[in-house]
Amino acid sequence: MKSRYKTARRLLIFWTLFIGLGAVAGASGMLLDPTGKAMGMDSMLPYFQKLPFADVLFKNYVFPGIALLIVNGITNLTAAALLFAKRKSGVILGGIFGVTLMLWICIQFYMFPLNFMSTIYFVFGFLQAVTGYAAWVFLKQESFKVNESDYGNIGTDKKRLVVYFSRMGYVKKAALEEAERTGAEIYEIKTTERTQGTAGFWWCGRFGMHRWEMPIEKITAELSGYDHVTVCAPIWVFSLCAPMRAFCKAASGKIREADYIILHHMKSSFDSAADEMDSLLGLKRTGFKSICCRKGKFKTVKEEKDTCKVS
Repeated sequence: MKSRYKTARRLLIFWTLFIGLGAVAGASGMLLDPTGKAMGMDSMLPYFQKLPFADVLFKNYVFPGIALLIVNGITNLTAAALLFAKRKSGVILGGIFGVTLMLWICIQFYMFPLNFMSTIYFVFGFLQAVTGYAAWVFLKQESFKVNESDYGNIGTDKKRLVVYFSRMGYVKKAALEEAERTGAEIYEIKTTERTQGTAGFWWCGRFGMHRWEMPIEKITAELSGYDHVTVCAPIWVFSLCAPMRAFCKAASGKIREADYIILHHMKSSFDSAADEMDSLLGLKRTGFKSICCRKGKFKTVKEEKDTCKVS
């Protein structure tokens, strides 16, 4: 699968180099000719009188040039170097320096009349900050790993089953932990639609928004042969994910007893998703756990104790 982090990292390298080299060039022009005449900026000096200590710091372009070099030049080039070295700090700093540029331009908005150059560089700073945030999120997602070999108790109880669908691996981890705790066997629901990557994210969002079912591969697990099934599913657009909706409909009448584990990114418990699974499966759940998962960290929002009698 194509790495979204690598794409975002390349874009962030572009922004840090573009802003950094531009700032170095501008600062060099100011320092080489502090009057600003060579760059056609001498008429702008009076606007600097709005700033504190203007009579000391802004008689010419020496201090503005040094400030530009440090705030937007060296900083962004340092972030670019860290990004080339594939350091996580480069991603963080690259995003932060986008915010720094926006703050720098806000000072210009205060000093100068509204103009195209200040406005476009504010947009550049915003795009840099957004790219940095996206790169950081994608790095977190792609660094998240789940190793099934770490769970040695899975499959020791042949009468229990944990069924899950997972796009990014977070639900898979929750499913493996539950199977490890109970000794249940594990079964992954697989869809015939594309769910991976950025395109997959938007495609899944389309299904989630319309509350559609998503086609899944044929269910090979003999569901009626298990005394208890735990269903683990993510939330898509505030409702049950589309592949799990299709599974529950196909499994209706085949599961004797079930409890649910729901994963999402919010503080809501999403009881409605559990109620929908009850309706689709044609049973009353014996337990329900709602888990908020952010950046790979799990926090239980709500838990109804599993009342099943299976050991």
